[in-house]
Amino acid sequence: MAKKKLSSSLSSFQMQMIALGGTIGVGLFLGSAAAIQWTGPSILISYILSGLILYIIMRALGEMMYLRPITGSFADFASDYIHPFAGFLTAWSNIFQWVMIGISEVIAIGQYLQFWWPKYPTWITSFIVVIFLALANLASVKVYGKLESWLSLIKVFTIIIMFILGMFVILFGFGNHDQAVGISNLWSHGGFFTGGFKGFMFSLSMVIASYQGIEILGITAGEADNAKESIIKSVRSIVFKVMILYVGAIFVILAIYPWNQMGNIGSPFVKTFSKVGITFAAGIINFVVLTAALSGCNSGVFSASRMMYTLAENGDLPKVFTKVSKRKIPYWPVVAIVVGILIGSLIPVFFKSAKDMFVLVFGASVLPGMIPWFVILISHLMFVRRHEEELVDHPFRLPGAPWINYVTLVILVMIVTFMFFNPETTASIMIGLGFEIVISGVYVIKYFLTEQ
Repeated sequence: MAKKKLSSSLSSFQMQMIALGGTIGVGLFLGSAAAIQWTGPSILISYILSGLILYIIMRALGEMMYLRPITGSFADFASDYIHPFAGFLTAWSNIFQWVMIGISEVIAIGQYLQFWWPKYPTWITSFIVVIFLALANLASVKVYGKLESWLSLIKVFTIIIMFILGMFVILFGFGNHDQAVGISNLWSHGGFFTGGFKGFMFSLSMVIASYQGIEILGITAGEADNAKESIIKSVRSIVFKVMILYVGAIFVILAIYPWNQMGNIGSPFVKTFSKVGITFAAGIINFVVLTAALSGCNSGVFSASRMMYTLAENGDLPKVFTKVSKRKIPYWPVVAIVVGILIGSLIPVFFKSAKDMFVLVFGASVLPGMIPWFVILISHLMFVRRHEEELVDHPFRLPGAPWINYVTLVILVMIVTFMFFNPETTASIMIGLGFEIVISGVYVIKYFLTEQ
């Protein structure tokens, strides 16, 4: 059956902003603190290595999308080039990943808003925010793209300003009685690799999770106004934009503050702005991380709803989820995802520790979030074999394939394995693994046991 045509109104700039919005969220603003405690200043290497891994994955995805720019692309690629089960697992993993990230973002929003209105219950603010995002997603793709672009620009602008001010502190002592801080904090408190190899591998799980969402380019492709040109522009630049922002921000933080003086709860960004003498730093950062959470949740609703649409088109969900509005929005998938996030926003009721809650919920998205990466790399191997003639003049080939695919797959497996040995992520990885087992069981029951 031919796929229904969704709206084609996203520009290359909006595609990049959507990917930035899904990537730059609480993983950077809050999750970086925990990762720094595990590995110290070498977290800079973690961000660079994770960025290179994601660049390889995105180049593989871009090469395939150039020939087939469709909504829900990597789930379709998994079905076509590996097995329908791979597509089924990928789509549901992506939905679970974004619902969990959305829940963590909404919970964070409730906490952020209490900074200004401490008497209001967090569930009320969470409800208002999610309804607002639902309306934005239901309005039109163009409205969603514009909203996401502005939210992403706020985050990017803040990180750039923080980097500039931080460099003034490092080089000229701005806000530090004209005493240049320098960069000795990168090695003066136990060395650069303070957690050793194990700590470095532990940090990779949280760091690479902060890059999750960048593959949303593969979901927006079907709704781009000039798909092939937008795909090339977006893939070539987005990973390096994110990497520069991440590495630059973390570099400034680690240079100004000794890594071992950072707590596990709260954002290191607040301390950095306070260091440069901005007395209302807490308010500024609170606003920025609020927009970051809004943006991340906004991207999550968009991404997960498109995956539900893809599943329904493939017959894995009721056909009601394929219905689109007059503005070409799959409205029932949007409603379903919003309801799931709203239910999850009640999680704080069962947790006393904000840190435990964040690590558990955000960490639970890591394994499901990696499933699309695994299938992109494997699908690409099959894609190259099947389309040898079409790839002769392809302008966007993945350098180093197929060996670079194998190396990247091995590194991803190592990152997941070390999550089982980190006491702070064991529960999270088990939740993700549990989901994968359950959804695999659903597929077996539906397509194997019922047919016999």
